[in-house]
Amino acid sequence: MTVASAPASEAAVAPPTSYPHRLIDLKVRDPFVVADAPSGHYWLYAANDPARTGVPGAGTMVYRSTDLKRWSDPALVFQPGTDLWAQKGAWAPEVHRWKGRWYLFTTMHDPKQPLPMPKPNANGIPVPIPQHARGTIVAVAETLLGPFTPVDPRGPVAPRTFMTLDGTLFADGKGRPWMVYAHEWVQKIDGTMEAVPMKADLSGAAGKPIHLFKGSDATWIAQEMPSPSANQILPYVTDGPQLTRLPGGGLSMLWSTYEKTINNSNGTVTGHYVVTQAVSPSGKLHGPWVQRRPMLRGDTGHAMVFRTLPAKGKKARPMLVAHHGTRTTHAKLYEVEVRRDGLRLGKHRKDLDGSK
Repeated sequence: MTVASAPASEAAVAPPTSYPHRLIDLKVRDPFVVADAPSGHYWLYAANDPARTGVPGAGTMVYRSTDLKRWSDPALVFQPGTDLWAQKGAWAPEVHRWKGRWYLFTTMHDPKQPLPMPKPNANGIPVPIPQHARGTIVAVAETLLGPFTPVDPRGPVAPRTFMTLDGTLFADGKGRPWMVYAHEWVQKIDGTMEAVPMKADLSGAAGKPIHLFKGSDATWIAQEMPSPSANQILPYVTDGPQLTRLPGGGLSMLWSTYEKTINNSNGTVTGHYVVTQAVSPSGKLHGPWVQRRPMLRGDTGHAMVFRTLPAKGKKARPMLVAHHGTRTTHAKLYEVEVRRDGLRLGKHRKDLDGSK
């Protein structure tokens, strides 16, 4: 869960002059919200939309709001420089406070940097899809408005031979930083969630990755499958890990995948994007992780939890934001309960996000 604890100087960042937008009108995929008390604003980070910012290419933009109802025009806070190892992507940006500074985690990729693939029957049968360099980078800034500068422009945090995405920051019980990320199904067939320890200054990895769980561990996927596929190796997608500490010490991970509920005439099986949940009752990152059934369906994905800002007569409470739709993707807001046994989805706040 993201709770900002920035110094009062953060409030010195000039606020927007207007808030003309509703969430329903904004093209936002993989939303990430920082609720920042010093500035009195919610900061919504998303991949650059050139139609909104007027700046072409990959990057990260941020919208601001005081009430979650009306949002400012976007401001560009990150663009990859020519020295960065990849220029495309900037997917799933998220911003965390760490040791007095703000850190951006975002996924970059470069189709011109192919990854080696094992020979058939040598080290496993590779998926016949070209694989290329993809992974999460870390960039740093003094304020939420950036500009964010890559900590190490030479490569991603996870091993370069891994095709990974959606890295998120997690501090374990001893305060040690980890990056939790998704390992692409393109390499694994059965996508995985993994974690790599990070250096104290977040400048890179401090050890080897560990395995958390694989996509097929969510047994509800197979249980919902209408019938076996005729001629398709069924991949299991793992996307968008987001961790929340639970009362009593347990750990929840929201993540996204695809259902396998539709049999097609060509022998393939497809389905919609969903938000699901895994819980580590021990509270330890290495688990064991218990898989739960989906929380949100219908092409909804990449959810995260934040706490609302205190307001007169209202207590701060947890909220969940997720994107909905594929062609016209926008963010939606939900109430959520943080319980000892995991997260429980509450009311869809249409009054806030502008949904009908």
